[in-house]
Amino acid sequence: MTASGGNGTTEEVARVQPSADRITVALIPKAGQDLQRLQDRTGLSKTDIVNRAITLYEFVDAQQRGGRDLLVRDKKTGETQTVLIL
Repeated sequence: MTASGGNGTTEEVARVQPSADRITVALIPKAGQDLQRLQDRTGLSKTDIVNRAITLYEFVDAQQRGGRDLLVRDKKTGETQTVLIL
């Protein structure tokens, strides 16, 4: 990225990226197996999967706390189920 300086020259503008939070997590066997299946199925890294999972959980939690239902509908049968995460 460049910006024009006061003297008419072009200066490089440093792009500052926030530092990443690093954590160590001990997964229960079921979660470890699920993570591996997701990685095999999607080709995503474990980091990408965990980041998406946290973002999804935050969204679901906010919706439920806001008094909304999370619904899953089967496209073939039209059956709808309410999802509740305790």
